[in-house]
Amino acid sequence: MLRIGIVGLPNVGKSTLFKALTQKGVDIANYPFCTIEPNIGIVKVPDERLGKLAEISKSQKVISAAIEFVDIAGLVSGAHKGEGLGNKFLSHIREVDAIAHVVRVFSDDNVIHVSEGLDPQRDIDVIHLELIFADLATLEKRIVATRDILKRGQNRTAQTAFEVLERLKAALDQGKLAHDVELTKEEEENIQDLHLLTRKPFIFIFNTNEGGIDERATTVVEEYKKKYSCVTVCAAEEAQIGELSDEDRKELGVALRGLDDLIRTGYDALSLITYFTSGEQETRAWTILRGMKAPQAAGVIHTDFEKGFIAAEVISCADFIECGGEVKAKEKGLMHLEGKEYVVQDGDVMLFRFAT
Repeated sequence: MLRIGIVGLPNVGKSTLFKALTQKGVDIANYPFCTIEPNIGIVKVPDERLGKLAEISKSQKVISAAIEFVDIAGLVSGAHKGEGLGNKFLSHIREVDAIAHVVRVFSDDNVIHVSEGLDPQRDIDVIHLELIFADLATLEKRIVATRDILKRGQNRTAQTAFEVLERLKAALDQGKLAHDVELTKEEEENIQDLHLLTRKPFIFIFNTNEGGIDERATTVVEEYKKKYSCVTVCAAEEAQIGELSDEDRKELGVALRGLDDLIRTGYDALSLITYFTSGEQETRAWTILRGMKAPQAAGVIHTDFEKGFIAAEVISCADFIECGGEVKAKEKGLMHLEGKEYVVQDGDVMLFRFAT
């Protein structure tokens, strides 16, 4: 399951966004540090293809892919030194797959700003600095431990790890993020268990009000859109829409577009795609890495599927829907048998053959 951690300054709309995304009641108030314990919610990934496949297959169950969102307490400048509530809550998002950074780009005199005036670049820099300090603390502990190993004698693995740790620390000392440091596959494996926060993919969520982006924030937003994965959303409006029933939303012609945009952006940032299995028992969406081959995709369902993989029957979702199922698709030659080297495509409907 894809996991996304939500960070930001207090009162930028993190918890409001979380409520909109998960439609789960959380503690929201107009004062800093309202969120103390992390809010965790699991959201179904919206995919209209899933329902169409299930209808054709007359499936008894429909199972969507899911994303877990973790909303932690707001950070302030100096959190690493104990300001505000400190940065101890960062431990709650150490093992997420990506970080969603909520940035305030709206003006509202009724919502307290922890700093003076609207300045999204300053706010971004504050959060980045706190994440950098948190990662530096993690790196320094590992550097000390690795240095002790090297003192006891030659150790190629420890030496390689030490050099990587030193390079990362040097970058962070200069105010850079860990993901700006290029590493080989072997080097990446050496630091994977550290779960460095600034090594994770970032998604910037620019939170507006109903009037849109404040003109003072426009330049920053446009610059970040050129370089990073970004979403612009009005969290307050999304939260209101989230309180409506599905029927009311349909009647009013409104949708949780912020959720769709964020999930789509998250998938793109992490190079994720969806494939499907569909039959009378169930239709299900599966999330895998782009470029994954058929045996590894099968292993997402069960490790035995990957170990005993023989072949996969594959048809595109579009062809499955257009043909009204696999029978006509086979007649038209649109279903094909693929082996171990087949690279799964987004929207593939797959049936795996494997040896037990």
